[in-house]
Amino acid sequence: MEKRQLGRTSIRVAPLAFGGNVFGWTVDQNKSFKLLDAFTAAGFELIDTANSYSRWVPGNKGGESEAIIGNWIKSRHNRDKVIVATKVGSDMGQGHRDISKKHILSAVEDSLRRLQTDYIDLYQTHWDVDSVPVAETLEAHAQLVNEGKVRFIGASNFSPERLRASLDASRKHGYPRYESLQPAYNLYDRQEFETSLQKLCMEEGLGVINYYSLASGFLTGKYRSESDLGKSPRGNGIKKYLNDRGFRILAALDELSIQYGLPQAAISLAWLIAKPAVTAPIASATSISQLDSLIAGVTLRLSEEAMALLDNSSSYV
Repeated sequence: MEKRQLGRTSIRVAPLAFGGNVFGWTVDQNKSFKLLDAFTAAGFELIDTANSYSRWVPGNKGGESEAIIGNWIKSRHNRDKVIVATKVGSDMGQGHRDISKKHILSAVEDSLRRLQTDYIDLYQTHWDVDSVPVAETLEAHAQLVNEGKVRFIGASNFSPERLRASLDASRKHGYPRYESLQPAYNLYDRQEFETSLQKLCMEEGLGVINYYSLASGFLTGKYRSESDLGKSPRGNGIKKYLNDRGFRILAALDELSIQYGLPQAAISLAWLIAKPAVTAPIASATSISQLDSLIAGVTLRLSEEAMALLDNSSSYV
């Protein structure tokens, strides 16, 4: 399987990351283990999570996803076979986001404990906080890299201005630089990334591991009307896609699904993987059949005509 370099790091990954936001939410530990077993057996290694997953579930405190991944790694004795990416900065009960040096140095210890490992492959600043100087956040990351607790660092949900400022600060002070960006990016949600971040990522050689790759499930074709919104816990976030442009995208996906004999999810992922800025889209699955649909998209090579159809149907201009 094709392996892609993540930014300018020594990490090479297959072009699909498993989104760990479902662990401890829509899938329990037993099912999570089965999904991770199938994912890695198929030749994939990048697992993305965050310390805040899945704090939004009633009764959860955050860290549930990391704990499940840690239990899986311990039971499978495969730490050297997987690439673990997690994040810091979300509200963990303190009432606000925090990317201060003090918070990062404390939070990483909790993540390492839950993941049952002594290092994190990719430690990402989950959300930017304008009131915190970029140099302070990078100084914390630099300490963690120097201590061997983190191999590389990444950014998520950054504006182009703050991402550029961070890269400049790394050059100026000799700090490790953000090697990846995790933006929202998919067939529907294209404009923000393509107009403000894509060029910067390509110029600076940043790996892009985008989230919401399937627009919370909309691009699987599962949701066609408001009556479908109750099909999953994520349904409430789909309503914004039920418009003329969304239906044009679904029509193109339906056409190509028939042409290639593959699910709409596979077509959607193949489009992303073909984009030159993208390293590995992040997508979640709650069943083996869903995971199979994702995997099918990795090996699919869409024709120029198919890419043009998807580009045109999803155009935001």
